Amino acid sequence: MNNKVKSIQVFGSNCPTCKKFYELVKLAARELNIDAEVEYSSDIQKMLDTGMMSSPVLVVNGKAIISGRVPSIEKIKGLLDASGKEFESRHNKCACSCHKIC
Repeated sequence: MNNKVKSIQVFGSNCPTCKKFYELVKLAARELNIDAEVEYSSDIQKMLDTGMMSSPVLVVNGKAIISGRVPSIEKIKGLLDASGKEFESRHNKCACSCHKIC
């Protein structure tokens, strides 16, 4: 089970494209055995708070990683996997930020 991805959010406008993207993200997460729930929000202000101006927006571990398009499921899986690795590396550093585990 992939526990490196702690949170996944999709922001969209409830249009068919955004809903399709949401379904693809859920499928990708399931195929990667990611334990995190995939949340969907149509709250435009929350989407703008991510710094993105066009939907759909994918936010992983609190970081907006893609917006404005619907990539292939393979690309989504790659983004989720890379986000998990980034999350793990950020949280395995020591307090002095020397980029290694002390």
